[in-house]
This record gives sequence, structure tokens and C-alpha cells, in this order.
Amino acid sequence: MGSLKNEDDLELIGNELKEAIVYVNGVRRVLPDGLAHLTLLEYLRDSGLTGTKLGCGEGGCGACTVVVSYFDKNSKKCVHHAVNACLMPLYSVEGMHVITVEGIGNRRYGLHPIQESLARYHGSQCGFCTPGFVMSMYALLRSSRTPPTEEEIEESLAGNLCRCTGYRPIIDAFRVFAKTDNALYNDISSLSLQGGEFVCPSTGKPCSCGSKTPTRNKGSTTECNAFHEMHGPISHSETDGSLYTDKELIFPPELLLRKLVPLNLSGFNGLKWYRPITLLHLLELKARYPNAKLVVGNTEIGIEMRLKRIQYPVLVSVSHIPELNTLSVKDNGLEIGSSVKLSELLKVLKMVTKERNAYETSSCNALIEQIKWFAGTQVKNVASVGGNICTASPISDLNPLWMASRATFRIVDCKGHVRTTMADNFFVGYRKVNLAPGEILLSIFLPWTRPFEYVKEFKQAHRRDDDIAIVNAGMRVYFEEKGDTFIVSDASIVYGGVAPISLSLPKVSNYLIGKNWNRVLLMGALEVLEKEINIKDDAPGGMVEFRKSLTLSFFFKYFLWVSYQMDATDIPASDLSAIQSFRRPSIIGSQDYEIMKHGTAVGTPEIHLSSKLQVTGEAQYADDMAMPPNGLHSALVLSRKPSARILSIDGSEATSSPGFVGLFLAKDVPGGNIIGPAVADEELFASEFVTCVGQAIGVVVADTHENAKLAARKVHVEYEELPAILSIEDAIRSESFIPNTGRCLLKGDVELCFESGQCDKVIEGEVQVGGQEHFYLEPNSSLVWTMDGGNEVHMISSTQAPQKHQKYVAHVLNLPMSKVVCKTKRIGGGFGGKETRSAFLAAVASVPAYLLNRPVKITLDRDIDMMITGQRHSFIGKYKVGFRNDGKVLALDLDIYSNGGNSLDLSLGVLDRAMFHSDNVYEIPNMRVKGRVCFTNMPTNTAFRGFGGPQAMLIAENWIQRIATELRRCPEAIREINFQKEGSVLHYGQKLQNCTLTQLWNQLKLSCEFSRAQEEVDQFNSKNRWKKRGIAMVPTKFGISFTVKSMNQAGALVQVYTDGTVLVTHGGVEMGQGLHTKVAQVAASAFNISLSAVFISETSTDKVPNASPTAASASSDLYGAAVLDACEQIKARMEPIASKNNFNSFAELASACYSERIDLSAHGFYITPDIGYDWKTGKGDPFRYFTYGAAFSEVEIDTLSGDFHTRAANIFLDLGYSLNPAIDVGQIEGAFIQGLGWVALEELKWGDAAHKWIPSGCLYTCGPGTYKIPTMNDVPFKLSVSLLKGAPNEKAIHSSKAVGEPPFFLASAVFFAIKDAIKSARVDEGLTDWFPLDNPATPERIRMACSDQFTKPFASPNIRPKLSI
Repeated sequence: MGSLKNEDDLELIGNELKEAIVYVNGVRRVLPDGLAHLTLLEYLRDSGLTGTKLGCGEGGCGACTVVVSYFDKNSKKCVHHAVNACLMPLYSVEGMHVITVEGIGNRRYGLHPIQESLARYHGSQCGFCTPGFVMSMYALLRSSRTPPTEEEIEESLAGNLCRCTGYRPIIDAFRVFAKTDNALYNDISSLSLQGGEFVCPSTGKPCSCGSKTPTRNKGSTTECNAFHEMHGPISHSETDGSLYTDKELIFPPELLLRKLVPLNLSGFNGLKWYRPITLLHLLELKARYPNAKLVVGNTEIGIEMRLKRIQYPVLVSVSHIPELNTLSVKDNGLEIGSSVKLSELLKVLKMVTKERNAYETSSCNALIEQIKWFAGTQVKNVASVGGNICTASPISDLNPLWMASRATFRIVDCKGHVRTTMADNFFVGYRKVNLAPGEILLSIFLPWTRPFEYVKEFKQAHRRDDDIAIVNAGMRVYFEEKGDTFIVSDASIVYGGVAPISLSLPKVSNYLIGKNWNRVLLMGALEVLEKEINIKDDAPGGMVEFRKSLTLSFFFKYFLWVSYQMDATDIPASDLSAIQSFRRPSIIGSQDYEIMKHGTAVGTPEIHLSSKLQVTGEAQYADDMAMPPNGLHSALVLSRKPSARILSIDGSEATSSPGFVGLFLAKDVPGGNIIGPAVADEELFASEFVTCVGQAIGVVVADTHENAKLAARKVHVEYEELPAILSIEDAIRSESFIPNTGRCLLKGDVELCFESGQCDKVIEGEVQVGGQEHFYLEPNSSLVWTMDGGNEVHMISSTQAPQKHQKYVAHVLNLPMSKVVCKTKRIGGGFGGKETRSAFLAAVASVPAYLLNRPVKITLDRDIDMMITGQRHSFIGKYKVGFRNDGKVLALDLDIYSNGGNSLDLSLGVLDRAMFHSDNVYEIPNMRVKGRVCFTNMPTNTAFRGFGGPQAMLIAENWIQRIATELRRCPEAIREINFQKEGSVLHYGQKLQNCTLTQLWNQLKLSCEFSRAQEEVDQFNSKNRWKKRGIAMVPTKFGISFTVKSMNQAGALVQVYTDGTVLVTHGGVEMGQGLHTKVAQVAASAFNISLSAVFISETSTDKVPNASPTAASASSDLYGAAVLDACEQIKARMEPIASKNNFNSFAELASACYSERIDLSAHGFYITPDIGYDWKTGKGDPFRYFTYGAAFSEVEIDTLSGDFHTRAANIFLDLGYSLNPAIDVGQIEGAFIQGLGWVALEELKWGDAAHKWIPSGCLYTCGPGTYKIPTMNDVPFKLSVSLLKGAPNEKAIHSSKAVGEPPFFLASAVFFAIKDAIKSARVDEGLTDWFPLDNPATPERIRMACSDQFTKPFASPNIRPKLSI
């Protein structure tokens, strides 16, 4: 890299000005012509930089985050921005420096402080999202001239999703940088530090925590104490101790001197890419190509081209036109160029609000607030103001504000003529604007607001962070003084999300003008508003009643806000809660556990063994594996109908598609086409009928992934449509059930109890339980290849069950399983979704791989993955409960129905566990639980964390709440009255042993000071009408074991080498849960060696055969015990040698044993004892033991919008003597936040009777743009996790307990706290009866349940918003 030293260098660079170049991690690269169709992500991954991940392809998850640096000639500074590489056109980074996670640190030469801190703080579990988080944080530190605040750190991570950790450890890891000296991150070499002293990243001052003369002896390591009490990052290499700050990438000097040049490049299928650098050149291009698409951030066009498959033949990058990038502060307003990035606009808006009179910047403040929630940082860094305007989205957050704020748009045509139009007149139809084909938007002029002019923004989305609006608004009023009063002189009320365009309401505005701002005006305006907005019942997006109510709620909020700004004295104190601004505090986490050490490693809070590979991007996943030279990519041909007969399949057009190699259908399958994990009831490729949208009909292979997808779309299938069943209710009406799935559990005599008069009250009801998408960050991927001319088949797969892949592939290829090998290094999250549904994908890829004798890779795009691989089962529970007046439950009669989809898969097992958990923790003398699995024309649903247990427990907690309402008692009191205890016999005959439920509950109650919390909530609610708080405590009991007895077995292979190191192979898969780490700890303690001496490489079917899936929370129990068995065998063989000599090390002992010809390899095996339930006889114990837990939550809701946040969550769990308390705490937090998503955020919307605006049988929520998992902003303000102390579990290895699934249900405490808050709002309206609330408790459900004068015009108080079940 170096620096420029003389004129010859300058001349050399001058000769290269016409090259399209980019620097990647300090290395100069020339970009050839013909790559305009590529994104930066595709280029990087094709170049071998696979640390940057493909998570969604639409800029919604942050896994692909990289840093782009360029020299800003206006500010004369290097700018460092985090961007989504999946959306960045490759040529848009020409002349820039791209830094990926590989460029800032690695294990060989040293980790960056950010990477080291994240690893140390347990901030990486599956690791797939980790590089994105690292680079977002890196961008913030590189661009911060002053230490970032904790708020800035959290904001910088808003565009990054994590499904494993629950975010808390990530926040803790990065919080240390809030006090960092950023000299380390602003291109300053350590040579500039005085005397060469090391600057501590924690304090920003010279210190001794980094060695001035680090040890460099080969193989030696040095320890650094930079983590002062775990409050600062380590900044040295684990390998050789070198200071990492010496290696910070500088901005390439060539790019400082390089002149900007126009680009004229091309791409696949005739795509043209232009980069003009003058306005004149741009206008010439626009004249030549009137329909050319102008590109800045590509955040909209990229999604249109990738996901909507819209083809734009000419793209013109306008990022470098000076006139379009102006940001000029003038006396009368702010001139904003149309290419100005939102992040740059935000900086200027913040600056002017500090520098100008407060009355002038009302519209600026509104824009600041709206941009804050507009999108993640990566999107705001590239998305342009003009792009957002000209997209003309009806839910644009900013367009209503431009319209309301009297903004004007300057438009220039190809001849240079400029015209001006009001923003109010710019939007003429759905995604249509007032621009002629030869015109472009030049700039936006935002006038300063006048004294007594007030502009305010409003927005409600499914999720606060990084989400599109359901309804938004911009409102402005201007008052003039008349005598002693103020009269509305001018007004503008604009809404988004209620019409095909951002809708200005002239009738409402005109009504306001000339009137006093008082309650009379409010009531009249609401009447006009209600009539002026007309959302049709079948409007796209649905939620019609909610959207209508939001329009009234927003105006009411605006009325109160303006009144407050005008110092009105007649605002009731309780109404002020409607306008109180919310500023989220920094997250505070606490973890309380005891360390019960066993041997050298068991019981200690070790970091994840792969964490340092994951934070550097060096950890490899299935799609990271390099394609062999003759490898092919595949794409599925999928059904577009939910139920139909296939009449014909025509692949003729596909054969002429670029790069096409072959199309394979059912007739081409060499072996069996019928597959299934439990019962063979589904086809690999549909042959005659399709039974859901997304069912595989065939597979196309081609030379590239894009070519394979293009060819697959050209395969034409003709159908004869048949009636479809698209919900549980449809299935019940049609008696559509999967055969042999009827189940029944009995205890006592339910009918006798109901009829005998023992019950003081009997209630009946129905609970609807929504499904959930797994949303593992790594999409499904498999690479399949043949060996020995097709005699063997090998594969690398992202799966929780390699044995199922082996079995499926052997079956469809008609090969013995001994000739099929499946290997899994690690997977980027699974949660049950990769237990069975990944197997059919490997089988699909194996068919062309085997027949063509060429490697084939299948990697699903996020939308396809979500559409075809199934989700958590939705349920309907119909209950009848009898109880006494003191709250004691005497009888439960429960019918539960699950939505199985179009095949059985694991649905019967899910139903079994649901029925076993239908009591949750409650002693019920008389129970009858019946269950059925419904057949529907939807993709088959599958395993998901909890495996049916959470759905059944949620049903139970609903009727517990119902009892509390009937008796006017606290739900927590009803729970306590009915708790099971030691010796309780469950409804399937199992007797509880070592029950710690009451102990946990009492400790939690004491810890959260429940009585005081209840008093504070009641006090708050009495003083606030429009904000309400609620609390809840919820218990759980989760059975540990597979409910299929034969699956409770495990094998392991342990090999000791003569240098004293140990290689462990077992049947479990590492998917972020720390299984390999715990198993390695078991082995290390068994041999009394350090953890670093134990290595686990991969899971492979040719090392450990017939392994059960890594599921049911039981893997640590099973594989830990199997490994321990193998270790004990080896130790027994070593004992005679060890007893005769006094060895100084384990290596000496191993070497001596080798010399004595002692076998140092052993196969371990374990079966879970004393389990097995027989459904025919109704006898046996299905579970080895139970994991108990309880959680407290406090929430606050905005009753006018349905928004909520979790103020506190306190979680207690009994995990016995934890094998690794740090990993277990991470599992608890991750499960809790994932559960929070299920109960409050994540809603699946299908094309069914409840959502007729969606095509029949299609999944609408098939990506992060429409499906919202929790973000960092959804983490409770205070998140406390405590492990029960002094409660060993004698029934599992080293007295531990399973942790993966049990905490998930505890997030229902948030759900019931929300319901508690809604209850308070309803009481204010005189509504005290029971009301339904289905999960997820989205803003729509919260808002509509808080019935008031703004919802009653559109819905009854007991409205039940539609749910796809």
C-alpha cells in the first residue's frame, strides 16, 4: 500500500484514472467491465471474502455489513460508512475503500479490540450475524471524532439483527468503547503516540496493559490485562502479542489523489451502468434514456430488481453530481440536493436545530425524529432524500412531512430548464410523481417555520426500529394573533398508509383555519377526519380498523402537543401522557449465578470455542465452502397454487436460458420419490398434485445461482385448481385431519366433576395461538458431490440432523447409507427449523449431483426459505374449566388443534409435547386433553424451540387469566393456589421429583419486589390516561427428553494423541448453543487437562453413526454423557501406566501409553434411563426430569398507538449445577427475546380468509421487510437473569440441567404484562369483563383492545384482529 513520494507516482496514478478500481482491505483491485449486475456482496464472496454473509438480500438483517470509506472533497475528510453489501451495486463503490471483517483482524495476526471484546463478552453464539455487528461498530468508531455515547452505539446497531443472543452481551461488549480514545480508530499510527507508549482502549490514556516490547517467540503467548474488571477491550494478538493498532487500515493514498471520472460499464443481459459526474452529463443521459433509473443507495431499486424481478436496462448512478449533493443553509430555509444521503441530512438538521432560533426548526425536529426510526444505519448511510421522494411510496415516512412543511421541489429537464412545484402537488398516483420522462428532481427546499407554526411527525409500525410504517403523518398549523386569542391561519394535515399516495386532507385543513385551538375544534376536526379518510375493507395491507383509528389517535396527539406548545392551561394532567416524548435508556443487564467447578473446565464460564473465529469472519458455514471448478448451482421450481392438479410441465424455455445445464423432475429421481421423517407422506418432487404454494416440482441447475433462478422461473406449469384448506378453522369444518394423529390423555373424571356441583364456576373459551418463523440468520444450504465416479455421495449441509440428510439422500438415490456422508461444521442458527426441513433440500440437490456426476449447491434465498420450510405450528385451544371460588381448579377439558400443513413431518411429536405440557405447572385433579393435527394446504409446519410446549402453556395461562378475571383476583394468586409440588402426579402419570417451582417463584417474587411493583404500576396508571403499565409473573415446567424413546441415545468418538491433545467427535451439531464448548469442557475435566487441549472439528455421519437430531434441549445431557463414557474408557486403559509412573503432563502419559500399545481411542455411548411413554397403555414417564423457571415483566403501552416497550424482565431458572453458566445465561436471554418476538412482534400473514388481499396460500411475511423479529430496541431496559443456587440435578451429567427450550415460554410474562396494561386502559372506559388477546400482541391488537372514543367508530370493544392460524 505505502504512500506517494514523488511526481512519478503522481503521474502513474494519472495514467490509471480511467480504470474502475476499488480497494478491498487495503488491496488495489481493478473492476473489469461486465459486472454491473453484481452487488458488492456477490463480488466479495466470489473473491473468497466470505466473512461478509448473505442473510436476507434486502438490507434488512445487517449480516452483510461492510465499511465503505471515501474522501469527501467538500469536508476534506475521509468518511467511513457502514453499508449493506447485499444492496450496493458493485460499481457504486468504484474509487472507494471497502473494509470487510477480514480486514480488521484475524486469529493469526491479532484481533481488533472490537472483535476481542465481542468474543470475551459472549456476544457471539451461532456467529452468522457477528461480522455484521463488528463492522457496524467499526464504522462508528472510525467515523467518531469524539467518544460515542451508549445511545449512539445502540443506534449504530439498529440495522443488525441477531436471533441467538438476545443482544444484551453484544451491547455490553461494545459499551466499553463509549469511553475509548478514538485516536486508535482514526488513521493514527501508534508511532505518533508519545514515546511509543500503548494507549489503552478502555481509558484512552497510556498504560502498561499492552507490552511495549511484546514477546514474539514462536508458539508463545502473552496475556494482556486490558480488560480492567471486564470493562475494556484487549488489543493484542493472542498469537504473538503484537499491538493491533499498528495494523489499522489507512485510507489508500491513491484514492486521495485520484480524480473522479465518468463510468460507462455494462452487465449481464445488456444492463448498462453509467456514472456521470456533472449535471450536464446526467441530463444528456436522461435525454438519451428517458426511462433510465437513477440510483443512489439502491435500497429500493435493488429490492425491485432482486425480489420483485423488475428489469431496468439502464441504471444511472447520481451519487457524484455536485448540484444533487448540495446542503445549503439559507436565510429562508434549507436547500437539500436530491442525492443527499439521509444520514448527512440528519447531521445538518441536528446542526441547524442547535444554531437557529427554536421557532424556525419545528419541521427540522419533526424530520429528525422521523429519520431516527426510518431505517437502520446502513440504509440511512446510502439512501437518498430524492430517492425516497420519487419512489412515492404510500407509506413513505418523509413525504407527509415534506407536504405538511410547505416544502418545494426543484425539477430540471434535459434542456436544463428548472421548474418548481409544491410537495403537495408532486404525488399524483400510486408510485407516480409529477415528473416527465426527461425530468429529474434537482433539490428540495425546506422553509424555516415561523413563530407560532408547529410541525409534528407521527408513525406507527409493526416494530419501532428499522420498519416501514403502518400509518404515518405530518401535521402543521400556523397561528396568527387576533386580539387576546390565537386563530389558526394555515394548516396542513397529511397521512401515509391510508391511500395509494401520501394523502393531504384539505377538508380537515380548511376546517381548522379560522378557529380557536380548543376542544370544540378537536371534536369537529375528528368528525371531518373520520369522513375524509376512507380505507376500503379489502385494502392492501389489511388492519383497516386499526389504520382508521390511528388517524384519529394521531390527530388527538397532535392537538394535545400543539396545546402544550402554546402553553395551554386546560390540558388535563392525565392527558399529558399522550404527548410525553420517549427516550429509551441504555440497557442494563445483570446475571447472578454460582460457579460449581468440576475438574479443570466443567462449571466455568468459558467463552464459546469458536467465538474468535466468528468475530473475525473466519468461521465457515455451508455456503462459505468454495465451489469446485465444475460445480453447479440449483434453484427450485415451485408450485404457485395451494391445491391443484399438475396438467403439464414445460421446460423448453428454460433450456435456452443462459448457463442452463438441466431440469430434474419426479421422473428423474433414481430411487424413491416419497420421503418423510416419521411417516413417508410427502413427495420430493410433486408428480401429479401440489398441495401448497412453494411445494417443489423440480430443480434447475446452472452455472451460477442467478442463472439457475432465472431458468427456474422459465419453467411453465399448468394447473387445474382444486379447493384449498387454508386455516385450522377450515380444517375443523371440513374434518381435514392428518390420519392417525388423534390423541387423548385422561386423569380423573372430568364429566363427573362438572356435573357433580363440585365447581363453583365453569368457564369455556377459545385461544388462538399464532405461529412463528424460525428466521435463523443463515438460510438453508447444502453442497453435494459424488466420489469414485458416483459410487459415494458426500455433502456439507446446514442442518441439525446430518443423519436425516444421509438417510434422505440415500433413499432418493437408491444407495446404501454407508455410501452417503453428511458433514456439518456449524450452522448459523436452527431453532428446530433445520431438523427435518433441511433434509429434503439436500435430497433435491443430490439428484442432479448424482445424475450429472458434478457438485451441486443449493442455497435458498430468504424469501424462498421462509415460504417453503415451515414454521412453528399455530394452534387453537378450546377449553372448559371448572374451579372453586377460592381459585382452585378442579377440572379441565381441553381440545387442541395444530396446523400441520400438507404433511405430517414432526407434527405428531409436537402435538404430543403440547398435550404433555397443557397443564403448565398446575395441579388439576380432573383432566381430559384431546388433540388433532389438521391437514391444510400450507407448507408443512415443523419443529421450533419448545416443540409445541409453549403453545399449550400459553393456552393454560390464558384460562388462568380468565379465572382471575372471573374472581376479580390477581392472576399470580390464582397461579400460586394451583401450583404442583413435590410428588404431584401429572395427567400422564409421571410423578414430580426434585420440584423447585415454589422455591424459584418465591425467590423471583422477592427479587422483583412484586407487591411494590404492583403499587407503583397502579399509581402510574391512575395518573396517566394514555400510557399504561402492566406487570406479570409467569412460571414454566419443561420436560427434558425426546418423547420418542429410541431417540434418547448418543454416541461419541474420543481420540487422545501423543502430544496430549484430544479430538472429540460426537453426533450433536453446534448451532450457537455452545454444545461443542460444553462437551469439550466435559472431556477436559475428565482428563484433568486444560480446555485448550480439546478440539471438536465437525459433526460427521462417518464418525458417529445414527445420531439423533440436535434438538429437544437434550444434547448436552446426551453427548456430554457419551463423551464422558469414552473418556472413562480411555482413562481406565491409562490407569495401569499412570499408577506406575509420576508423569509431569498428560502429554507424557499419552506418549507412554502409546509406547505400551494402549488404545487411546474410544467410542462412548449413552442412553437416557427410565423413560418411555406408551400412548396405547397410557403408562410410562416421557421425561427424564423437568427444568423449572419463572419470569417477571413490566411493560408500558401507548394506548393510542399500540406501541409498547418492556421496562424490566427478571428471569429465574433452575439449571442444576451449570456446565457453563455464561453460555447458559446466553441461552436464557436469547430464548427470552425470541419468545418475546413470538408473543408480541412476529406475525405470519398468509393468503387466507382473514387476509384476502394476499394471493391464496401465499406467505406475505417472507422477509425482514414484512416479518419483524426483535431488534436491540426491543430488549428490556433492565434484563436480569438468575440461576437457582444449591439445586443439583442428579439425573444429568455433572448435576446440570438442559437450557435451550425451557426459557422460551417465560417471555409470555411480557404478553400478560401487556394484557395487564390493556386491562387498566379498558377500566378507564368502564370495561371490566374478560377480553380476548391473541398472540402476537402487535400494535394492532394492543391498540384495538384499548377501546376508546377513537376506536369505537370502527370496531367493538372486543374486536379480535384477524390472525393467520
